[in-house]
Amino acid sequence: MTQNHILIVEDEQKIADLIQDYLQQDGFGTTIVSRGDMVLPAVKKSPPDLVLLDLMLPGLDGMSICREIRKFSHLPIIMLTAKVEELDRLLGLEMGADDYICKPSSPREVVARVKAVLRRTRPEPLEQKLVQGPIVLDTDSRQVTVNDTQMTLTPSEFKLLQVFMSAPSKVFSRDELVQRVQGYDYEGYDRTVDSHIKNLRKKIGALLPGQEAIATVYGVGYKLNITSP
Repeated sequence: MTQNHILIVEDEQKIADLIQDYLQQDGFGTTIVSRGDMVLPAVKKSPPDLVLLDLMLPGLDGMSICREIRKFSHLPIIMLTAKVEELDRLLGLEMGADDYICKPSSPREVVARVKAVLRRTRPEPLEQKLVQGPIVLDTDSRQVTVNDTQMTLTPSEFKLLQVFMSAPSKVFSRDELVQRVQGYDYEGYDRTVDSHIKNLRKKIGALLPGQEAIATVYGVGYKLNITSP
């Protein structure tokens, strides 16, 4: 089995070393980068399997790095942030991050969340292709097309759409989606799912104008709302 490689982007050396130690003990390969302006060259030269990305960095901030990575890659990104304002965390998700971890956090939680996000990127063995109206989701190639136009999704957005398309008539509660998409149960992460749904709606809406692809069922949750052309 190929070893997963994690790029740790953190300017506080003690924190970076601690995270690295725990990841390596769990069998991950790691590289530490301490400056924001070193990240994009590192990702392009040798793409990691996942990026742990601090928000506040010298050289280039985490938000800008995330935005730039999303222009050419859908590799998983987990943001590390010491900021307490919810807006900062939601902005990170808007930029395309798959998850966020608030510092200080236990290194064991970081490892668990890395594993959870990586699980979402692995192809599902069942039902390689899901079709709902004009949307086709291929779990083998990890591609989604809408009316034959390819759509770029983050791993979390892909998993979310896969969950909806696997049960198109089902209404999913936020708690269910956190479990199915995030891979863990943690207070406050229903807002993470809300952000991913908002992003997914925007991307599908750009290719299917006039349709709200994911409907809100008030007081219950969300469901797929795709009609055939």
